[in-house]
This record gives sequence, structure tokens and C-alpha cells, in this order.
Amino acid sequence: MTSPPNFNRLSHLYQSMELVSFGPFLARTRFTFLAKTTASTRALVLGDGDGRFTARLLRTNPSIQIDAVDASPAMLQALLRRAGPHAARVRTHLADARHFHPPNLPANMQFDLIVTHFFLDCLTTAEIQSLALTLRAAAAPNAQWLVSEFAVPPTPYGRFIAAPIVAALYRAFGLLTGLTIRSLPDHPSALRHAGFTLQAHRSRLAGLLTSQLWSAHSASTPNDPAP
Repeated sequence: MTSPPNFNRLSHLYQSMELVSFGPFLARTRFTFLAKTTASTRALVLGDGDGRFTARLLRTNPSIQIDAVDASPAMLQALLRRAGPHAARVRTHLADARHFHPPNLPANMQFDLIVTHFFLDCLTTAEIQSLALTLRAAAAPNAQWLVSEFAVPPTPYGRFIAAPIVAALYRAFGLLTGLTIRSLPDHPSALRHAGFTLQAHRSRLAGLLTSQLWSAHSASTPNDPAP
């Protein structure tokens, strides 16, 4: 297993890089299903970067407790700064998510929300499957999993526009962070294998970006929420 990419040097540049490259669309993708999390009480957030989603989640849900996992100490520090007055409700874990084992919690304290925004694309399909199986064991029966990711749709746009964009992003982050992954993993099959079912999804930028809401309970028909 390779070492995790090093995002420390990007902690102060992350938002600016995002705005220059994709404008507001990555943020909108992250927040697509935020309204579905108001009943959540205990969240596990993996690789939230500088913590913009975590900060919004804390403001939106005044009762939620969050465990934030990241291999970058600089990113965890940025996350806590963004949490501001709500930082007391965040417990940070400096760890490679591939090796992270959630604490053995009683049933009434299991995670009912898992969050991975633009994080699974740093893993292989096999690594996601292993991670999902580990998290499924620590998840409450009604747990939700929010996923935001890049995608290459099976269309001419996907082949000639989205695929080169994704390839360029992998090359750039390979140079900046040491990321060795060079292609998008098949995270849907990995999550399904671990017992999660897709409840809803929303695409942006002609399918280049996808927001997904997965659940640990029985499947229902995926749908696209209103913009």
C-alpha cells in the first residue's frame, strides 16, 4: 500500500485553486444533500480538506458531533479554524483513512452519517471496498453516506471533455501531493458490495460532477433533486 498524498502545502490554497478551476460548482456539489442531514447526530467525515463542508454541517445541525479523519495535519488545523465556535463538537483523527478503524461504539452512538467529498478518487476501487466494509460495521442501521466525486459520463462530452479534465487533475495533484492514482475508481460498485444502496443523485457540468446519497438500509429509486 502506498503512502497517502501530502496535502499540507495546499491547505491555504485549496479554496482559491477550487474557485479558479471550477468556480462555485464543487461547493454546490458538496452541499447538494446537506438538507438531508438535519436528523443526523454523529458524523464521520473523511478527507474534507480545509473543512468547508464540516463548518456548514455544524452550523446547519446544532446537535451533531463530528469525527474528522485526514492524513494532513495542516488540513485538520484548517478544518478546526473553519469550525470556529463549533470546534468543540469536532474530534479530529490524524490518520490514513485506509487504516482508520472507528471506535467500537454502542448501538445508540454509531455513526448515522458518513461524508466523503472528492476523497474517494484518491483511492483504488479495492481500497474503497475495504474502507466501506469497515465503515458499514461502525454505521447505524439508518446511516447515510454523502459522496461527491468527479465522473466521466458515457457520452461524447465524457470522452472528449470530461476524461481529459480528470486526467489533467490527476497529473496536477500527482505533482503537488504525490498522489499515485491516475484514474477514477468504481466507487458505486464498492459501496454496493459493502451493503450500501444509492438513494438519490444529482449531476452537474454535464455529468463531470456527481452528488450521491447512499444509505445503509434498503434500496429505493434514485432521483435527481431540484437545483
